[in-house]
Amino acid sequence: MNFANISDDAGKLFHEIILQQGELISEKLNLLRIEHYPPNATRSLRQFALGEVAYFLGVTPSNVKKLHLEGKGPTPTTTSSGRRTYTAEQMLELRQYLDRHGRSGVKKYVPHRRPGEPLQVISVVNFKGGSGKTTTAAHLAQYLALTGHRALAIDLDPQASLSALHGIQPELDKNPSLYDCLKYTADRVPISHVIRPTNFPGLDIVPANLELQEYEYDTPMAAQKTVEGKQFFLRLSGVLKEVDDRYDVVVVDCPPQLGYLTLTALTASTSVIITIHPQMLDVMSMSQFLLMLGGILGSIVGHGADVRLKWFRYLVTRYEPMDGPQAQMVGFMQAMFPKFMLASPMLKSTAIADAGITNQSLYELDRSQFTRETYDRAIGSLNSVNEEIRSLMHDAWGRR
Repeated sequence: MNFANISDDAGKLFHEIILQQGELISEKLNLLRIEHYPPNATRSLRQFALGEVAYFLGVTPSNVKKLHLEGKGPTPTTTSSGRRTYTAEQMLELRQYLDRHGRSGVKKYVPHRRPGEPLQVISVVNFKGGSGKTTTAAHLAQYLALTGHRALAIDLDPQASLSALHGIQPELDKNPSLYDCLKYTADRVPISHVIRPTNFPGLDIVPANLELQEYEYDTPMAAQKTVEGKQFFLRLSGVLKEVDDRYDVVVVDCPPQLGYLTLTALTASTSVIITIHPQMLDVMSMSQFLLMLGGILGSIVGHGADVRLKWFRYLVTRYEPMDGPQAQMVGFMQAMFPKFMLASPMLKSTAIADAGITNQSLYELDRSQFTRETYDRAIGSLNSVNEEIRSLMHDAWGRR
């Protein structure tokens, strides 16, 4: 079929129609963004209830309340009913206070890297879209920041969904992407030039844009002509060296394809999360992905790539426990790979979907905006997944 000949009633060609429709969608999305975040306004972050603050700090609510009553640490906002809330910045102040005044002398509330602990690079991958990959990466990066880690999120998907979740619309904001750091020309820039802060203290982001796709075309051409191109798998590791001392962990949202961008991320990674939607067709697709990935990685290892992961895990996403076939598929995976499955699945939830409508994560929205049971179920699932990943990360550092 020759798509160039497809026309609408006005006689427009197919490429003209889709360009026009793409511009219209972009315009409407921008109007929605302006409605929520007026021009020149900083994207804010809600305040956190005392129980949430205690959870992220790893203490009891009574401990946090006692600090306030004794006039220690930052002063929370207190309602007429006595409800206390803290900003994310105040949570960081509380961490520092607890570290300074801890009885044991062990600094455990500010979990920054210690001497000898390498930067953790966690790549989230899947061969196809719709597996919850971006949702996983976004909530993991935000959770790590809320629990005191210095985190960098890298959006490596040209579709830029992770960027959108952090209030960035690439075709309008005109931000550079990691492509500007990876490309093979002399005008490439350091990664510090493309890093942007987010509304989460302790979390920065490298946004994505469509230009990232150029890396997929540039790399095979460079591989024919230069050593740099042949060793493309070293590029992200080299780029991250500039900011190694600024972060504890980097979370990479890979594109839903097995191309040079994904391979570049994987060879720079210390750990990998493979998301799985527990449906037969998705698991079949994943088996093909694993076979292809293993073969390609084996090939580039033979050319000098050093792929040494501290750990990798499969994460079940969009899981509905009452769905019999899904439960059966999860059991099937757990029986085959008991040591490589995260114990906690990410449940399918309308709360996460509703948050995404306004390009927000669940950590940005207050419990009062949802039915309590729906919110508690969703946030509990996210926290359980992220707790498990944080533990694996700390284990890789050799911490108890």
